[in-house]
Amino acid sequence: MATVKEGLEGVVALESDVCSIVDGCLRYRGYSIDDLAANVAFEECAYLLYHDDLPTAAELTAFRRELDAEWSLPPGVVQGLHLLPKGVVPMAAIRTAVSLLGHFDPEAENMTPEANDRKAVRLLAKTGPVIGAFDRIRRGLEPVPAQAGQTIAWNFLWCLFGKEPTVTQEKSIDLALVLHAEHELNASTFCARQAASTLADIYSAVVAAIGALKGPLHGGANEQVMEMLAKIGPGADVEAWLDAALARKDKIMGFGHRVYKTGDPRARWLHEMSGRLTKGTPNEAFFRTSERLEELMASKKRLLPNVDFYSATTYAALGIPTDLFTPIFVLSRTAGWCAHVLEQYADNRLIRPRAEYVGAPDRAVVPLAKRG
Repeated sequence: MATVKEGLEGVVALESDVCSIVDGCLRYRGYSIDDLAANVAFEECAYLLYHDDLPTAAELTAFRRELDAEWSLPPGVVQGLHLLPKGVVPMAAIRTAVSLLGHFDPEAENMTPEANDRKAVRLLAKTGPVIGAFDRIRRGLEPVPAQAGQTIAWNFLWCLFGKEPTVTQEKSIDLALVLHAEHELNASTFCARQAASTLADIYSAVVAAIGALKGPLHGGANEQVMEMLAKIGPGADVEAWLDAALARKDKIMGFGHRVYKTGDPRARWLHEMSGRLTKGTPNEAFFRTSERLEELMASKKRLLPNVDFYSATTYAALGIPTDLFTPIFVLSRTAGWCAHVLEQYADNRLIRPRAEYVGAPDRAVVPLAKRG
């Protein structure tokens, strides 16, 4: 009998040179996340993931020109967002919009490496404007077009709020995008690679990834962290709340990670950023509650926060609606998904695992007239 690994935990499914997590250290193509977070913009990070190394100044300028050529959304995609029913959840809307983007890309079915490279840039440029357009439309506002010569972070905030972001706001989102851009063979990335292994187009692969990220056990945790903090409330007895929650065996969102045993290296950056952004604001109470919860979870359960925990208060401090937290994840992780899809295409083998059958033994069909 084969050994079954539930959830494929510890199973090595393929080789990749995009990302590694070894002894708690996250690296994108050999660069540690701490080094990247401290020194590069998201466009540099995306270039690194799409290619083999960080760009030179000339390469970064050329890459930004490629993005500038791809900001605008096809009118049919905007029309499609207008046609969505009221109350649709943002992740479902983004999933639909990315699928629509494929319909309006004349190269959608062109599977040459050059065409796939161009489509990866298009997806990276258009995802932020898609999120902004959806949110504005559901609020009864018209979308605003992204601006050439600006960063992905700047344009995301511009398309969302319709006003120029401050330098602090732009830099905060930019850092968050770097931190979330890639994370080895997580659930959504595996879905993207599995779809790509059938030689489905890159839009189909990214839609598959978005579908996986929509689940609360993967991308939706940061939204649930904010909801949890709101339930606890400012000034509450956090320990009493936690003891009651643990007694009910509730899941405390934002803690623990399957591949990190000594803490998520991305959480420190978001902790520091959340502290800066919330200081002196009404959101500071949520930040203090978060710190207290982190302290108690470490002592009571020996669990440390993951990337979702402090991203919640960070995004809230920037005025971003809670249900858009996971779409920001999409904006960032599109870079990682596309990098993996391009890698899959370059050396493809259909991903087809097996299952250990545990159902009924061999049976013979009884004619319909003689059944029961």
